[in-house]
Amino acid sequence: MPPTGLEPARMNRKKGDKGFESPRPYKLTHQVVCINNINFQRKSVVGFVELTIFPTVANLNRIKLNSKQCRIYRVRINDLEAAFIYNDPTLEVCHNESKQRNLNYFSNAYAAAVSAVDPDAGNGELCLKVLKIHINFSLDQPKGGLHFVVPSVEGSMAERGAHVFSCGYQNSTRFWFPCVDSYSELCTWKLEFTVDAAMVAVSNGDLVETVYTHDMRKKTFHYMLTIPTAASNISLAIGPFEILVDPYMHEVTHFCLPQLLPLLKHTTSYLHEVFEFYEEILTCRYPYSCFKTVFIDEAYVEVAAYASMSIFSTNLLHSAMIIDETPLTRRCLAQSLAQQFFGCFISRMSWSDEWVLKGISGYIYGLWMKKTFGVNEYRHWIKEELDKIVAYELKTGGVLLHPIFGGGKEKDNPASHLHFSIKHPHTLSWEYYTMFQCKAHLVMRLIENRISMEFMLQVFNKLLSLASTASSQKFQSHMWSQMLVSTSGFLKSISNVSGKDIQPLIKQWVDQSGVVKFYGSFAFNRKRNVLELEIKQDYTSPGTQKYVGPLKVTVQELDGSFNHTLQIEENSLKHDIPCHSKSRRNKKKKIPLMNGEEVDMDLSAMDADSPLLWIRIDPDMAVLRKVEFEQADFMWQYQLRYERDVVAQQESILALEKFPTPASRLALTDILEQEQCFYRVRMAACFCLAKIANSMVSTWTGPPAMKSLFTRMFCCKTCPNIVKTNNFMSFQSYFLQKFSDNYYRAEMIDALANSVTPAVSVNNEVRTLDNLNPDVRLILEEITRFLNMEKLLPSYRHTITVSCLRAIRVLQKNGHVPSDPALFKSYAEYGHFVDIRIAALEAVVDYTKVDRSYEELQWLLNMIQNDPVPYVRHKILNMLTKNPPFTKNMESPLCNEALVDQLWKLMNSGTSHDWRLRCGAVDLYFTLFGLSRPSCLPLPELGLVLNLKEKKAVLNPTIIPEAIAGNQEAVINPSSHAQLVGFQNPEDDHLAKEASCNISAHQQGVKRKADTPLGSPLEPGQILEKNEDSSKVKLKIRFSNSQDEEEIDMDTVHDSQAFISHHLNMLERPSTPGLSKYRPTSSRSALIPQHSSGCDGTPTTKPQWSMELARKGTGKEQSPLEMSMHPVSTAPLSVFTKESTSSKHSDHHHHHHHEHKKKKKKHKHKHKHKHKHDSKEKDKEPFTFSSPASGRSIRSPSLSD
Repeated sequence: MPPTGLEPARMNRKKGDKGFESPRPYKLTHQVVCINNINFQRKSVVGFVELTIFPTVANLNRIKLNSKQCRIYRVRINDLEAAFIYNDPTLEVCHNESKQRNLNYFSNAYAAAVSAVDPDAGNGELCLKVLKIHINFSLDQPKGGLHFVVPSVEGSMAERGAHVFSCGYQNSTRFWFPCVDSYSELCTWKLEFTVDAAMVAVSNGDLVETVYTHDMRKKTFHYMLTIPTAASNISLAIGPFEILVDPYMHEVTHFCLPQLLPLLKHTTSYLHEVFEFYEEILTCRYPYSCFKTVFIDEAYVEVAAYASMSIFSTNLLHSAMIIDETPLTRRCLAQSLAQQFFGCFISRMSWSDEWVLKGISGYIYGLWMKKTFGVNEYRHWIKEELDKIVAYELKTGGVLLHPIFGGGKEKDNPASHLHFSIKHPHTLSWEYYTMFQCKAHLVMRLIENRISMEFMLQVFNKLLSLASTASSQKFQSHMWSQMLVSTSGFLKSISNVSGKDIQPLIKQWVDQSGVVKFYGSFAFNRKRNVLELEIKQDYTSPGTQKYVGPLKVTVQELDGSFNHTLQIEENSLKHDIPCHSKSRRNKKKKIPLMNGEEVDMDLSAMDADSPLLWIRIDPDMAVLRKVEFEQADFMWQYQLRYERDVVAQQESILALEKFPTPASRLALTDILEQEQCFYRVRMAACFCLAKIANSMVSTWTGPPAMKSLFTRMFCCKTCPNIVKTNNFMSFQSYFLQKFSDNYYRAEMIDALANSVTPAVSVNNEVRTLDNLNPDVRLILEEITRFLNMEKLLPSYRHTITVSCLRAIRVLQKNGHVPSDPALFKSYAEYGHFVDIRIAALEAVVDYTKVDRSYEELQWLLNMIQNDPVPYVRHKILNMLTKNPPFTKNMESPLCNEALVDQLWKLMNSGTSHDWRLRCGAVDLYFTLFGLSRPSCLPLPELGLVLNLKEKKAVLNPTIIPEAIAGNQEAVINPSSHAQLVGFQNPEDDHLAKEASCNISAHQQGVKRKADTPLGSPLEPGQILEKNEDSSKVKLKIRFSNSQDEEEIDMDTVHDSQAFISHHLNMLERPSTPGLSKYRPTSSRSALIPQHSSGCDGTPTTKPQWSMELARKGTGKEQSPLEMSMHPVSTAPLSVFTKESTSSKHSDHHHHHHHEHKKKKKKHKHKHKHKHKHDSKEKDKEPFTFSSPASGRSIRSPSLSD
């Protein structure tokens, strides 16, 4: 986690502060990125970066930068060669081939690895000894960060449409050039890209010049970005793009791949109106001097916003004929432009402030939706977002927007209910991050409800004005911090502008996770003319919280609609609401509605003693809640017919599904035929009517419900069997029907598939294509005809092919067609359109689950590892997670040790190039096996684990049952194991870390990563229990073949780690993957006798030990714990040790080391400090670095290599 959790004052502006204080001992003022060679054939990049550093401390001797995948050739500082170390702990999260396969262990190790290179904590993969830093680097076939698209067709690269673009999840710029990959480190930029003459390079900022080489075969694009920007918001796209200057705004330029220019013109023709809207509501001009949109193939996400440019999927382009795609594409354009203001121009101080930027950009995007598509569409969207976040939080246990807000002290585990850490964006599940953005926007809307829209927009204007002023200043230490937003700074702006305290609201929805769950019912007291409303809360279920505060209730009576604000207190359940109307009168009278309209109602269905027509709880959605309210069916029918709010109508449609009566059928039919009603409500009523018709099949009278309505609305009056042509004289019918022909035909195929019912087989007959049911044969023939026609005349985005593939899978699942994945696998291969591939993969995933096919599961896993398109790999993981072949609670033949190892390797080291992919693999592993050790694996040899942080012995986490996997404080039976006394006073954290690094360097000879932090998971074999009276532990170890005792001081946790690692050899791990055989023999590891060959070649046997633990002394003063080891013939040594890689010389080292230790026993303390000193001396020497490609430690290569 960024240092915000440990030192929040450093990251948040407070009264009297000059501004943001960086966790780094320097400030980055300017960076040059020069890529002078791009090879599409080899998919390689060569270039250099130059960073201008302004030190903020006097003795700056080390600089940490971010760089992944890059091969670093050399580093120069002020034109002098500098030594560097490359250390990427995320390449392989769990080092050594530990047999642990439980997700708790992995998640903790992954969180520690990500934090070790977190730029917001001043860390990085590339460590420089030191102020101009020049780094030469190259990339060869990058697996993340940069994505090459090279079609396998004839012609030059430009003719083939080959292109490359930057992509990634959150701050992923480190994948394609060395930088400080933090959203809080701003600087100005100079960007240079040398490409072939037929190519165009698009990047951030203003294009200053384009310079051709002498032979005119290459050209260099020079971009300047003078507004301070974070490296994470830098992007690149290179390809044979066609260029369109926006006819309405000349500072806006659009780029697309060859032959798509007509589609580009139509798609982007609306963009200038989005600019005008945002500038008008924010009363602030667009912050950059230009804006570029680039449409590329094989996009990572549909929309990716970067400073002054956005990268879109080319699938969003459409012609004027494809009207159905228009609203979707315009939404994407508006979304990316909102993020230009909040997300690119104004960045965040730390990850915990991300919710502010996502909330503001989502909020102003919502205002654009309301203005463009209308209030009904906006409220429907809010309802959809609310339903999504409520369902997700109730399923997973909650979404926390600001895990370290308020107290200033980071919570140990603010989201213990999740299987991943929320302290860093790179460890988040993709679904969680999507819901995080959704909740951030909804919370921003709650703030608007509290302070009003006017004040809200003033706050945004103030943030933009301060940032705009700061961006025009030359570099000063704290000036650019105004371009970073923090939670405390945002709340302070709200307080200054509105004068209102929203602290309770923030505490409720930002500092806590969970939503509110209301259950409501009512009774009408005729004598008192009072509505007795009972509202209960469920705040004990996962993902829920207790709500205390105001709650709005709307009651529609005969005399009008009345709003009441109830105060939900700790123990209050019942609320008495006085009614304004008497019970129904005999004389007929129009009834006024909430919007002032008066309507005639047929009141024959209502209760004669009650004046209540319907009741709504929280109609404005001012609380993140789920409401289950009980009222009579006639009240829901009145609400559907006469309430003018689309949210109320949708709620009533949902409720009427439980009342399959003729009255409900009539109400739904009336809504369907009412042209003034919102089209989404009419669509929902249509589906509800279908469900009610199926429920009433025994009592239904008259023609089929849907057919008669369809004939009446869409068929010719003279010939009911012929569908009318599209006629959009009425604007409502435009939305009700599919305009483009391909969408209409695709829907018809979907409808045919939905009409299929499971096949009934007689005498176990095998279903073949020859003995099909006549109706099914007709359906299959129609699907086949459409599928073949698609190859001749493809539809837009191949929508018909997608529907045909889904329909064939439905026929297979219902037993009409033999189940076979071969067709789907052929459509899923690389080269087909992405929508077709996804539909085919959905079918293969479903086949894998239904038929329990191990072969197809392996085929899917191979695609996850090898498919060229990152989006497809991510989607396969996502589909397997949502529709898994088995789950942790199921017995399945697919669950075996090989699958566990394959998935573990995938998430441990196979997905280090893509944060999103790795998190998707973690999600799948959790779905299949849960948090604890998979049941298909054999039990580990060691049943107890030493937890150095908690200072106690616990059950090995690999064998803890799922029910108690989250509770690591398992009670150990005292008789089951002897006690070891814990450590009371560990040394300063900094010294501990330094000691840890020294041990690592001494033992391994190359620094790969610092030792695991104190809170990290430990491997089997470490045993410790806490004893409150102990402050220090000494262990005496006596080897069976030696009369000497070695006394080990256990002053610190790291001393004990060193003892266990080097004397029992239980934690030995290679410095890099696959490097254990190259590791030098450690003198400490030689203490453990190994199998070794004597002079005659016969192997010597290992002595076997037992442990005896005793504490001397009684009362308060107790002597140190003694531990001795004696030979035992019954216990195998493998219980305690692993085989050392240095077994050949173990006997010699064993003897020599004990003689050496015996002489220096008295000077042990000095000896310890001497090692620290030696390690520091080693730091001054040139270091080797670990190449991410091979995982081995290699020296800095020269350019000639």
